[in-house]
Amino acid sequence: MADDEAKKAKQAEIERKRAEVRKRMEEASKAKKAKKGFMTPERKKKLRLLLRKKAAEELKKEQERKAAERRRIIEERCGSPRNLSDASEAELQTICKQYWQRVYSLEGDKFDLEHVQKVKAQEINDLNAQVNDLRGKFVKPALKKVSKYENKFAKLQKKAAEFNFRNQLKVVKKKEFTLEEEEKEKKIKDAAVLNKAKK
Repeated sequence: MADDEAKKAKQAEIERKRAEVRKRMEEASKAKKAKKGFMTPERKKKLRLLLRKKAAEELKKEQERKAAERRRIIEERCGSPRNLSDASEAELQTICKQYWQRVYSLEGDKFDLEHVQKVKAQEINDLNAQVNDLRGKFVKPALKKVSKYENKFAKLQKKAAEFNFRNQLKVVKKKEFTLEEEEKEKKIKDAAVLNKAKK
């Protein structure tokens, strides 16, 4: 009997736990359904509008920050603008000399940096070629893009050139007499010679 009561008590406990689990699952599914209904189309539209406004504001702030940074860098590199309207001729000359010196030094720096960049690019290409040789891989060179109509145009130009060449040839006059006419003339001359001889 004690075994039967223990089994019944155990079964009742299991049933109670199952009921609790079912209840929790039903509540969770109801909560999910309730959440799905929370985002109505109108609320979604409002949310999109708010997000767009926020993004536009952030973009505007970013642009203003970049413009301020640009102005700061220009001021730092070029210095503040000078009042040229009240300056005398000597002051203007000194300002021009200072600017010329600055431009001259910057051009020299630019040339040096460009040269260094070219040298490094060449070194990178050489190292890449060496790595590819070591791996046994060979890079295919990039092919030029060629127009498929290019050959047709070249042929047409060649034909046009030949045509022009034919037109520029000298015109050679044909013989005035054909062979038959020459023979008739010869016979006439022979006959005239014979007639003279007979006389």
